[in-house]
Amino acid sequence: MQWDDLKIFLAVAREGSISGAAKRLAVQHSTVSRRLRALEESLATPLLERKTLGFELTEAGEELRLSASKIEAQILEFEGALGGQESGVSGELKVTAINNMASSILMPMFTRFSANYPEIELHVQVSNKFVRLAERDADIAIRLTNSPTDTLIGTRLATVASTVYGARDYCADVRAGSAEKKWLGIECCGFHMSWTKEACPEHSHNFFVDDTLLTAAALREGAGLAYLPCFMGDGDPSLVRFCPPERQHDLGLWLLYHQDLRRTKRVRLFREHMLREVADVAALFEGGAPPIAH
Repeated sequence: MQWDDLKIFLAVAREGSISGAAKRLAVQHSTVSRRLRALEESLATPLLERKTLGFELTEAGEELRLSASKIEAQILEFEGALGGQESGVSGELKVTAINNMASSILMPMFTRFSANYPEIELHVQVSNKFVRLAERDADIAIRLTNSPTDTLIGTRLATVASTVYGARDYCADVRAGSAEKKWLGIECCGFHMSWTKEACPEHSHNFFVDDTLLTAAALREGAGLAYLPCFMGDGDPSLVRFCPPERQHDLGLWLLYHQDLRRTKRVRLFREHMLREVADVAALFEGGAPPIAH
């Protein structure tokens, strides 16, 4: 068996589909299908069984998944150790970040890192979901959490404050009693969903959004009130704070990576770069900017 074939098999096993594996590996659908079929033929046994919604592992497939995962872990551990012996700084660095941050406040930081280290091939990926760092979906994840997983190495970059925002005219009308207070239905993350549930227990929503960029766009149109991180809401001149930030809504901004990469030079350089950059704009994250508009 070739390791490349095992990587393809693991991707199909984890994604549950050939198309998902092809996207994960950035290869053609036909390549995944052909290599998987060749692997099954070489082992003289089926590894996957097609179901209505994708594939399931056969008994032999499950055994191979366990063995291949152990091999993968050893290879990744070796690559991490090898990274600690780098004399220069080069190679690929995959960073996943939250959409609203990656496209705004973090992008200048990423750009400056790339300019400072042109030999590093920086890949910025947007995802608000769980990323399997142990399996190298990415090398580094930048996430909002107050409870990072124990299996990863984490550096807290900043505290991110949030509060309720609305369009300037709409908030003024609500305070004057000429407009009804209404809340957007928020489905972007567990934090904003739970905060909205507490603020609006009757769940009287008729307009729902599933991304903070959509939330901000809807608020600008006067669609109601919603929670936003202060770095987003304060940076939008058409929005105002409806109330001051509360500490119970603070979240940690964490830079996370797998322990096997702790000695990898490009990971260390990126971590140090982000610590410096975020420190320079800490007040924006912490919500220490504008007062509530009246």
